[in-house]
This record gives sequence, C-alpha cells and structure tokens, in this order.
Amino acid sequence: MKTEKYLLSILVDDEPGVLSRIAGLFSSRAFNIDSLSVANTTEPEISRITMVTRCEPHIIDQIKKQLNKLINVITVNDLTDKKYVQRELTLIKVNAQLEKRAEILRIVDIFRCKIVDVGHLHYTIEMSGNPDKHNAIISLLKPMGIIEIASTGTIALTRENRK
Repeated sequence: MKTEKYLLSILVDDEPGVLSRIAGLFSSRAFNIDSLSVANTTEPEISRITMVTRCEPHIIDQIKKQLNKLINVITVNDLTDKKYVQRELTLIKVNAQLEKRAEILRIVDIFRCKIVDVGHLHYTIEMSGNPDKHNAIISLLKPMGIIEIASTGTIALTRENRK
C-alpha cells in the first residue's frame, strides 16, 4: 500500500512529559515522525505540536485515535486535506568563494532570503517557506558546495474560510 504525508496540529497541555508520551506512541507502533515542532500558543498553559508523518491512509486514523486517548492532549487536527499556511525555517551554510559570491547573492535575492553570517569562505543563508521552496534553493546551492543545513520542523495554521 502507498504511504502518504500527513500534517497534524495537536494542542496539548504545556506540561513536562507530554511530548515524550506522544513520541513514545509513535515509536512503540513503529510510526515515523518526519518533522516535529513545538511552541507555546497565545494561552501560556497550552502548546501546539505540529507534526508531519508518512503512513498508509488507514493508519492515520489509528494514530489520531491513539493521540486523542493520551492524557494532556486537548485536540488533534489533521490539516492534510484542509487549507493551511505552512512554513519551515532553514539555515544553509554554503561555500562562498570569490567567483561564486555574486551568483549566491542573486539566488538569495530571487528566493527572498537573508545572509545572516559572512565568513571568509562561507555565507550562512536564512530562508523560510514551504518545502518546495526549500528544495528548489537547495538544488541551486548544491553546486556551490553546501557545508551544513539546519532546519526547523514544519509549522502550520489553517486558513480562514472565505466565502
């Protein structure tokens, strides 16, 4: 059966051990987590966990049911088939030898990124966007020589219904 990508937004009580229980649920059932991001919400006692996972379609229902059974889970929202805004933040350290600097700066400008650190032999680029944008800039920077990449997990919020 074909695996699909799912985006879950989970509101939880902001208490120690909640993330551990959720990660334990995934590992005990051999489910993989592709991306994970946790942050406070506007309510200080509630956190949002944004998670990307890949599984077969019938498995996602099991995952959601199991998550809803966990203590401290308030809501599980599957954003996969909804309209949402999604972003990731990535830092990319790339070789910036003299003859390549102008080309790197053009790429950074085209993708509306920022240079956040400059060394004698490298630039560190900050970019945010959806996964397609990340893949596109990485493929353009690879020939320059990517030294390191650090990326946050996906974060997402549903869009307002417009009539």
